[in-house]
Amino acid sequence: MTSYFPEHGDHRYGVTHYDLTLSYRVQANRLDGTARLTVSAAEPLSALDLDLGKFRVSGVTVDGGAARYSYGRGKLRVSLPRSLPAGARAGVEVRYSGSPVPVPSPWGGLGWEELTDGALVAGQPIGAPSWFPCNDRPDDKASYRISVTTASPYHVIANGVLVGKRRAGANTTWIYDQTEPMASYLASVQIGRYQLSDVAGTRLAYPARLATRVRRDFGRQGEMMELFTDLFGPYPFTGYTVVVADDDLDIPVEAQGMSIFGRNHVDGMRGFERLIAHELAHQWFGNSLTVACWRDIWLQEGFAAYAEWLWSEASGGPPAGAHAQRWHQRLALLPQDFVLADPGAAMLFDDRVYKRGALTLHALRRALGDEVFFRVLLAWTTERRHGSVTTQEFAGHVQRHTSRPAGPLLSSWLYGKPLPPMDPPPRL
Repeated sequence: MTSYFPEHGDHRYGVTHYDLTLSYRVQANRLDGTARLTVSAAEPLSALDLDLGKFRVSGVTVDGGAARYSYGRGKLRVSLPRSLPAGARAGVEVRYSGSPVPVPSPWGGLGWEELTDGALVAGQPIGAPSWFPCNDRPDDKASYRISVTTASPYHVIANGVLVGKRRAGANTTWIYDQTEPMASYLASVQIGRYQLSDVAGTRLAYPARLATRVRRDFGRQGEMMELFTDLFGPYPFTGYTVVVADDDLDIPVEAQGMSIFGRNHVDGMRGFERLIAHELAHQWFGNSLTVACWRDIWLQEGFAAYAEWLWSEASGGPPAGAHAQRWHQRLALLPQDFVLADPGAAMLFDDRVYKRGALTLHALRRALGDEVFFRVLLAWTTERRHGSVTTQEFAGHVQRHTSRPAGPLLSSWLYGKPLPPMDPPPRL
């Protein structure tokens, strides 16, 4: 199966742990880093490729000894001092520095971005190499330790739990542990002059002047968490942080245990509440259950879009069926040339991935009935917790919960180009 991004990732090995020690100067946009990776060979291995953006590499070691390497065009090729047999592990350390720049893509720059006064990371799908050397494939999930030193007026937020904070002179070092396995594109660092507060168990970080709006707009997030916990199972990570950057962003961004919004997404009137629900749902669909390959992105975006409709239904807004009817009418007016389960790299974030994905789930809900449908969702998130998933696996999962063939219904929505009608599907 051809990868959408064949230039990213190396399937000959996996990474079990990243230890990132970073120092960042905000005004200069200067990043100095040491990355220590624990790699595990999937096959006999004499060299490995790491994805890394535009930096100066000052040295590489393997198990403490100097290693030969070459670096160019986004690839750091490391020669191992001795061949690793399949299943064996090695420690690879990379020292690097420079001014991080986003990775070019059809959707603009991805990864580390300078803000007016700070920085953020928006890594999906291939932005991780903009700030650390990695095996940049969504199915290679690892634990992380992220240490960031920067000027003390700035607050640093990264994935996982804050386990250390120490000030030395004008700088402060922040250390986070992310113990649950995480894909490289979900690794994130946010740096800004943030005020912190806790609302219904969620940590909020935001510019102080937006405090009233933020607390109002995110005021029902605790209720969302309760709903999604009932429907999708226990929240899959240790905590959840929402960052509101003091810049406008095109769209909110999910990271593991974290969501990032722009100041333009906060209006004090809950005008963007559907996006709050969408990003929270990604903690289950995308971050805990991560696609094994990008062609299956509907398993993340379609599920998060349907969670918007479920929140609307539960919170006094239009029911999911009304949203489905409206979006079916809209999608029916578009060219019928789209395959949901294989949209192509250029269409990865097309609106049809989101809305046809949600419609697929609604059609499945109507066919199974609510009791079985929500049992299917809960079993899916429970059985695949912190794992990698594919469309084929989801179809097999659905089939195990019904005695009738589910294939024809799913195939029409997932693999057929024409948009299936909204007529009631046959009961499964």
